[in-house]
Amino acid sequence: MLKRLAIVALLQIVLGSVLSAVAFAQLAPGASEIDRNVTAALRELYSQNEAAKALGAKAKAVLVFPDIKKAAFIVGAQYGYGALRKGARTVGYYRTGAASYGFQAGVKKFGYALFFMTNSALDYLDKSEGWAIGTGPSIVVLDQGAARSLTTNNLRSDVYAFVFSQQGLMGGIGLEGSKITKIAPSK
Repeated sequence: MLKRLAIVALLQIVLGSVLSAVAFAQLAPGASEIDRNVTAALRELYSQNEAAKALGAKAKAVLVFPDIKKAAFIVGAQYGYGALRKGARTVGYYRTGAASYGFQAGVKKFGYALFFMTNSALDYLDKSEGWAIGTGPSIVVLDQGAARSLTTNNLRSDVYAFVFSQQGLMGGIGLEGSKITKIAPSK
């Protein structure tokens, strides 16, 4: 029985990996579409969250993933595309992806923005061959409550993250373990 469960789990992982690779290849948006989505997502985030807007004004750069899709049934995967902005200018395009295993089921869509507060954190993103969140620069995920207590005097972390536009049926959002990789999308 245990051997059968291990084989089923391995098959689910392999199938999930193959489906993720196909999804990445077929669904990769072009640069102009990523830029439009990032602009709209930042506008929405800033209109709904004053702390994010204030943080954006102080950040060295903001990496926005406006449309992350996550699906899971025991084995889960999530992916999305985004852009790194310095001011209003896009300076790079990125893909995020993660896989997970455990008691989980459902489908969810969400976005997140990473506010890079230090040059060293931005350099780490630029020089790494793919940043796995949870390694490298320190990151703090802010919810509405924590964001209200944030002031320019208590900014101590390298990177702050805001999760926004959550839709779907799945408990919890985890950024740790997500891998962020630079890409060169089509125009």
